[in-house]
Amino acid sequence: MAIEFGDTQRSLSDTLNGMIASIRGETITLRELMTEIGEQGFLLLCALLTLPFLLPVSIPGVSTVFGAAIILISVSVTLNRLPWMPQRILDRRIETEKLVPTLQKGADLVSKLDRYVRPRLGFLTKGALMNRFNGLMIMAGGILLMFPLGLIPLSNTLPGIAILLLSLGIIQRDGLMVAGGYLFLIATTVYFTVLAYMAFAAGQGLSSFLVS
Repeated sequence: MAIEFGDTQRSLSDTLNGMIASIRGETITLRELMTEIGEQGFLLLCALLTLPFLLPVSIPGVSTVFGAAIILISVSVTLNRLPWMPQRILDRRIETEKLVPTLQKGADLVSKLDRYVRPRLGFLTKGALMNRFNGLMIMAGGILLMFPLGLIPLSNTLPGIAILLLSLGIIQRDGLMVAGGYLFLIATTVYFTVLAYMAFAAGQGLSSFLVS
């Protein structure tokens, strides 16, 4: 479905309130809702998916599922398109009577975050090129999150923080948060490289011991 999103300029709470105000009738389809919520909504979902990984050790297996979802969303951000989903899911009717109050509570919560995050270092968040690049960075974080290292401390936490900072930074045009996301991606890559080297060195030592 080739529906393009414009460049995000409003705060997230403004976007949610505008989306809520646009909902009409007794039901709305997921397709219509996704068109209204746009890119910011997908980035918020990315941020929410990182929450289980903010502890030093995450639940094994969850990182694979959530990481895959984050990668799917990042592809949508990179290509500036709605993510592909089966038509029967996109056209499913949702009761607005139940949906709207939930969205309003979410908008109230998000409005509290708006005061701590503000537009800064705009060159890291503005323009189609940076939007695509940041989408690729989120994708990289999702790939790192999917590595089967859930029992190793910080192996899920570091990429989770990177994705969280990138998502919120793009949403609010806060280049400082985006830069923090880059740093955590680098830290994750260095950490995984060290782990790989230690595993390789341990394997070499064990093989030498067995041969001798």
